[in-house]
Amino acid sequence: MAKAFDRLAKLRAAGADWYATSKLGLVVVGSLAVLLGSTILQVSFGAYPLALGEAWNTVFDAQVVFSPDVWRWAFLGANVPEWLTRQQIIVWNLRLPRILVGALVGANLAVSGALFQIVTRNELASPYILGVSDGAGLVVLLTLTFFYGLMPVLPLFAAIGGGLAFLLVYAIAWKNGTSPVRLVLAGVVVGSVFGSVQRALFFFIDDLGVAMAAQAWLSGTLMNAGWEEVRIALPFTVIAMALAFTVTQELDVLLLGADRADSLGMPVEKVRFAIAGIGVLSTAAAIAVAGLIGFVGLIVPHMVRNIVGSDSKLLLAGCLFLGPALLVGADVGARLALSPVQLPVGVITGIVGGPYFLYLMRKKTNLGEV
Repeated sequence: MAKAFDRLAKLRAAGADWYATSKLGLVVVGSLAVLLGSTILQVSFGAYPLALGEAWNTVFDAQVVFSPDVWRWAFLGANVPEWLTRQQIIVWNLRLPRILVGALVGANLAVSGALFQIVTRNELASPYILGVSDGAGLVVLLTLTFFYGLMPVLPLFAAIGGGLAFLLVYAIAWKNGTSPVRLVLAGVVVGSVFGSVQRALFFFIDDLGVAMAAQAWLSGTLMNAGWEEVRIALPFTVIAMALAFTVTQELDVLLLGADRADSLGMPVEKVRFAIAGIGVLSTAAAIAVAGLIGFVGLIVPHMVRNIVGSDSKLLLAGCLFLGPALLVGADVGARLALSPVQLPVGVITGIVGGPYFLYLMRKKTNLGEV
């Protein structure tokens, strides 16, 4: 009889795993469809409009896609191939890099949000609310203002700033342990202080162009995203994503609670800080190239968790696809909604994310714990 119950339990577990995986498949397919549609719209419209067929053919032109010269230009900073047509240059030099940067930023913010929510067991946690974004942003703004030549290593500086901010939040919230409420309150305090310092820096900027670029960056924008930003963000993104997927078992154990994880032999605090470091690196890669874009790291993990459940591997995989789809789609809206005026994408994510957050507050009775 016991064997029969064990077999039944295994069958039920296998069925649940298959059901969650199939839901993840729906998230992936839907995200890719949104991403592809947003790409075609982003490529088609602008000062140099293209028909949908022309946009499709230009993006997937085999002569360009399989050209070593194009990839050396895009990812190694070589000269622009002379044989490219005007239409190909507009698409491949101006519009496609913006889409790629948006995809990288969306993936980084969504995955880092999921990591912070699991580490703190707090649904309200995100890089923005925990002060990580403001800490990284302060360092980036200092670099843009006084050390512009250090742009290639900007994510490293942003990671240092975000890490220091997270350590400060954790230290403030610590009192024989932490709680979701104390972490959120400490994050709000640290974020407010760092945000004030960011605004104070504007009084030391004499160049109007630098001031306008910094203001756009604080709003979160992909307007000036190009291949240089892709080259800056891509290696840090690959490292952060690889590290995130190597700690999914530890994330699942943390979801059981600190006491249970400790009883299983896990050094809870060390694991928490290591995973938080991955989240900081991921956040820094996004902030360094796109500025302060709010709500993506908060709402995307919620949306994925509501579909696939709390399994960490499935959650991170869903965030890896839904984050880029949401951010690239929002950037299309920011670019085309009031054309020819372009809004920062951070404005669109704020407009969408705010009501969604209120919806979560109204729907959940125990908001604040994963």
